[in-house]
Amino acid sequence: MAAVLTRADGRVLIAQRPAGKPMAGAWEFPGGKLDPGEDRFAGLARELEEELGVRLEAARPLIRYVHSYPERDVDLDTWQVTRWHGEPQGLEGQALEWSAPDTLAAAGLLPADAAIVSALRLPSLLSVTPPDAPDGEAAFLDALEAAADSTPLICLRRPDLEPAALLELAAGAACRIEDTGARLLLHGEPAELAPLLLEPPVALRARLSDAIAGLHVPARSLAGLSARPVPGSLWFGASCHDAAELKAARAAGADYAFLGPVRPTASHPGAVGLGWPAFTAAVESLAMSVYAIGGLGPQDLDEACQAGAQGVAAIRGLWPGVRQSR
Repeated sequence: MAAVLTRADGRVLIAQRPAGKPMAGAWEFPGGKLDPGEDRFAGLARELEEELGVRLEAARPLIRYVHSYPERDVDLDTWQVTRWHGEPQGLEGQALEWSAPDTLAAAGLLPADAAIVSALRLPSLLSVTPPDAPDGEAAFLDALEAAADSTPLICLRRPDLEPAALLELAAGAACRIEDTGARLLLHGEPAELAPLLLEPPVALRARLSDAIAGLHVPARSLAGLSARPVPGSLWFGASCHDAAELKAARAAGADYAFLGPVRPTASHPGAVGLGWPAFTAAVESLAMSVYAIGGLGPQDLDEACQAGAQGVAAIRGLWPGVRQSR
């Protein structure tokens, strides 16, 4: 069990492994081993009291996966701690530090903790745009601007546009969302979009520089990838429909994926929803953040997290004017 304790200023707690332990000097998220038959929440609470002297009051699953070291496999079950009582102390002689999530990759964390860092930096809600603009591009951008107020990442998916036109639309969107802090993931074929992301047209470069968060590709594109198509400074994700596609996304270097539809949805008429048990079976032990998508909205966030999801991605559930009713 591992815990992510987050202060009001957004910094998270990491602990340095003391002398005498394997990989001494490396940093990690606090936690420890479950006792046989022990409840996950109860075991996490016990470890935090023993290690840090704090009482766990509320937490939710963040990400769970298996990491293989040469000498053993570690089943790492990480929870986001939302409320605790007491001031953390290094009761086992370990140094403690509160770090900003964006600095964790350079903090000397254990190799097993890399996927946790990505999960911490990704939001719990991710909006996906409708695939066209029936009311015109101005109305589309109005809705995108409204969506940016509640979702810090927006997947700009417009299969009706050529890559150059999509980039023009992204530049227009950038002007609308620059004061919200939201950023865009461009959806499309990596062979077409990746070169444009790496070297956008000079006329658009200034507007796009702070607005583009990464590249999101359909699952059919994964088979043609021999390497990650964008640098590590950009997010790379994929839309997946089953466990095999998730593994292909992970093998291609994806930071995250969508998996669905979890429920029947208007955007995939006739498709049978996976359901939560199948979703959990597909994502457990996978060292990658996975969003549940398909017939979902913000009201499903807690259920999605309990099922092992990073959070919820949605079109109808998060796009202004087409919210679903349940």
